Amino acid sequence: MEMTLLADQIERAFRGDSWHGPAVLEVLAGITAEDAAAHPIAGAHSIWEIVLHMASGYALVLGRIQGDRIQLEEDQEWPSVQEVRDDLWQADLARLDQLNRQLVRAVGEFSPARLGDPLGSEFTAATQFLGAPQHDLYHAGQIVMLKKALARSRQQT
Repeated sequence: MEMTLLADQIERAFRGDSWHGPAVLEVLAGITAEDAAAHPIAGAHSIWEIVLHMASGYALVLGRIQGDRIQLEEDQEWPSVQEVRDDLWQADLARLDQLNRQLVRAVGEFSPARLGDPLGSEFTAATQFLGAPQHDLYHAGQIVMLKKALARSRQQT
């Protein structure tokens, strides 16, 4: 498997220019801190919590590429929003963007000979690299649904 292809798929799922529909950054465009922190669907995570979770996933795979055998605790996998402020929201979006760039670069430089090797867990490097865009698009779909629920709740008030 060509590493540039894997890196490209991670980048397209996050930044766009793909056939599947809107990418992560496209669905996050224009969301305010207040909207990101809202819970328009009872029992569901907020958009902001999903962004923090996605960043945790990127950081996890990046750490594993560097040899860490980390497993995330629940509060690390799903960090909570500490304070609702636009500057903090923008900082978390910037962190997500930076971690995506780092992952794209790291995957592009990864040795194809190691793709079948476990990478810090029982999952192979290939499984985790293919899983990154799958994970992104799963959560992009959730964000779209949360945005629709938020718009619907505003119409009802």
